[in-house]
Amino acid sequence: MSDKLIKITFPDGRIAEYASGTTGYEIAEQISPRLAKVSLAIDLNGSVCDIHLPIYEDSSIKIIKRENEEALELIRHDCAHIMAEAVQELFPGTQVTIGPAIENGFYYDFVTEKSFTTDDLEKIEKKMVEIVDSNTPFKREIWKREDAISYFNDAGESYKAEIVSELPDDEPITVYKQGKWLDLCRGPHLPSTGNIGKSFKLMNVAGAYWKGDSNNEMLSRIYGTAWRNDKELRSYLKMLEEAEKRDHRKIGKQLKIFTFDEEVGPGLPLWLPNGSIIIEELEKLAKESEEKSGYDRVRTPHITKGNLYEKSGHLSHYKDSMFPAMDIDGNEYYIKPMNCPHHHKIYASSPRTYKELPVRLAEYGTCYRYEKSGQLFGLMRVRSMQMNDAHIYCTEDQFKAEFLEVCKMYLKYFEIFGIEKYEMRLSLHDPKKLGEKYVDEPELWIKTEKLVREALEDGSLNYVEIPGEAAFYGPKIDVQVWSAIGREFTLATNQVDFAVPSRFNLTYIDSNNNDQTPLCIHRAPLGTHERFVGFLIEHFAGDFPLWLCPVQVMIIPISDKFNDYANNILNQFKEQNIRIKIDMRNEKMGAKIRNAELNKIPIMIIIGENEVNGKSISIRRRFIGNKNGINPNEYIDTLLSEIKNRDRLLGSDK
Repeated sequence: MSDKLIKITFPDGRIAEYASGTTGYEIAEQISPRLAKVSLAIDLNGSVCDIHLPIYEDSSIKIIKRENEEALELIRHDCAHIMAEAVQELFPGTQVTIGPAIENGFYYDFVTEKSFTTDDLEKIEKKMVEIVDSNTPFKREIWKREDAISYFNDAGESYKAEIVSELPDDEPITVYKQGKWLDLCRGPHLPSTGNIGKSFKLMNVAGAYWKGDSNNEMLSRIYGTAWRNDKELRSYLKMLEEAEKRDHRKIGKQLKIFTFDEEVGPGLPLWLPNGSIIIEELEKLAKESEEKSGYDRVRTPHITKGNLYEKSGHLSHYKDSMFPAMDIDGNEYYIKPMNCPHHHKIYASSPRTYKELPVRLAEYGTCYRYEKSGQLFGLMRVRSMQMNDAHIYCTEDQFKAEFLEVCKMYLKYFEIFGIEKYEMRLSLHDPKKLGEKYVDEPELWIKTEKLVREALEDGSLNYVEIPGEAAFYGPKIDVQVWSAIGREFTLATNQVDFAVPSRFNLTYIDSNNNDQTPLCIHRAPLGTHERFVGFLIEHFAGDFPLWLCPVQVMIIPISDKFNDYANNILNQFKEQNIRIKIDMRNEKMGAKIRNAELNKIPIMIIIGENEVNGKSISIRRRFIGNKNGINPNEYIDTLLSEIKNRDRLLGSDK
């Protein structure tokens, strides 16, 4: 401990002096022995660090306890370590490779001769509990690079040795020990294995290529989940159980919304009639909104010469996500991965003045992207996608209002679909990667990021900042939403483009008769139809609101003698463009009702003798109840109003 004093600033603004080299634990202990007992780590100048790390300079700190959000990642990280120790103890000769904390849990990749089984997971989990019970301290050590490489090679851990050898020369080689077991790790860690708790569960086994490269060896990956307490764990497992019931792949098949066919190709969905209706209703909603907001609709081709994407920069930045080029008349053509270059060409097709701006071009264009087969997942990751796409060309003075208006459109859609929890993530550039990952225009990056930030704040929108995740041509907003059961989805994006318009020589004449380059906003509030429909299926569990239902009403005659009246009712509803069908199968009424319920048809009209005699209908409405003796015309008016207003009476309201 040094005689030098350092100043420590606490979250409440209080400043206290401590000897240089004082640890976070010692600071907590001086505040209160009880606080020290529950302290797990510290936030040191914005970075989470070990509680026992000495502090040598003036710093700001926050003591992290179990209830803090930062503790969750530490618990998951440490779970990966004790899982690796348990595996190597139970299965000698197994190599460990990489084991990070991830959203909702953790995983570790292993090199093993034999794949793990469900029974193995139970054994590993039991051993992990023993390691937690041992309450073994985590100890941080700094090793020389050559010593680390030698150690891991001698231990038969060739993958770890490879990782060490590839670390930057200026990066310290840190190792964490828990008893006799150790692992290469940057940290931080909890004080001991006992701090992890027992609110964890191993979930499943999967295959994973070393470094994510299919040319490398296939490894065995074990996934787990970990939480701060049993209540959180139970809640998460219950959510997973509910999510499985709502799996869009199962419900989509059950309700005949979409299908895939190997002869067509993986990742290329075929929309069935029911799915086409849903898409048409979404397009109708978007077109109505966009027309009110002054958008012009355009259409562009599915293939394009490669030089267009060279000019836009997409070939240099996104070629791996594009399908291979086709040779047509000696020229390279690509299937369209995005609409933006085509819209730039439409903007450039005629001279523009400041009086015409903003120009808003919208399209339901189908795009194609090469997703690796292992990444394809139902409608969530596909190779063909219909995009609710648009580009806004505006002046710098117009930018904030236009950007905010797009964000407000998102909020309007959230209200319609009952999306109550959302977060807008402002993705910023990394100044160190200008000219590599991002266009080398530092002043424009600072200016546009400031403009986006101001727009979000002016709109009082909920957002967080994510450094290093911007598009190559400008900052962007990624919209995260949570479904009715709390499952998170990446829904849409709102991007700023200050670089590409100049590449296409896009200009407008300002009030002084000078040429200026417009800013461009890329936006897709509904994202792709594929992902959005997948989200809606799970959000509503297939019980869509009436306006979105492929079949809105099913007529069920009690017997054949009521078919004529049933057909008259059918025609009345059809004349008003209500999507209605009639079940005239030779089945019992109970079976017909059951079939309608399985197909999640919201309204059944029951026709029997009372209805015929009274020139009325009887209604069975899912989640709402039954009504008899209803006037058909009055009921049609009620439904038309509900459909027109896009009321949400099913799904998340049930």
